[in-house]
Amino acid sequence: MATDTEPTDRTSRLFAEENRVRAFAAVALGAGTPAEIARVSGLSARDTAVALHRLGGEGVVGEGDGGGLVVEYGVFRERARGRARVEESGSVSGAGSGEPLLRTFVRDGRLVRLPARWARKKLVLEHIAEQTFEPGVEYPERVVNEKLRAWCEESDEIDHVTLRRYLVDLHHLRRSEGIYRRPSPDEGSGEPSYG
Repeated sequence: MATDTEPTDRTSRLFAEENRVRAFAAVALGAGTPAEIARVSGLSARDTAVALHRLGGEGVVGEGDGGGLVVEYGVFRERARGRARVEESGSVSGAGSGEPLLRTFVRDGRLVRLPARWARKKLVLEHIAEQTFEPGVEYPERVVNEKLRAWCEESDEIDHVTLRRYLVDLHHLRRSEGIYRRPSPDEGSGEPSYG
């Protein structure tokens, strides 16, 4: 099963070996043949061949229009875009891509801090809503405040009022006349309210 860290981990593993880094750098600097790459990188012909085989297998080095080897910069762009898409659409409601993220910002059922990046912030807030409020159950504001205060005990950066506003703005909670309710999954999101 793919995870959100796979493209980044693959790239990290690829460049964890010095010979591959040196061969890649030589290609990036314009060496286009195995002999030129070996000369520029200071690698033996065999080490150059092994490194190029792995770099080519991962798609980060390929044959250019003129027949020489070139860096396939598009591969890096695609991996970065893939990572961004996962972060934007990832879900924390199961054993999946959000768990490492949650361990960074939530410890022992307490919010340490909110992420600065909006996509990550939304995942953490979704987790808090799912762990704190049952769908369809009505909660008076006093109870909502108590439940959210418990999340904020370890954080100097956020209070329960700000947390409540985020949950309402993101439609994880709906508010009407001082009563809050987490919508069930089959309900539409409706219009934003401010709490």
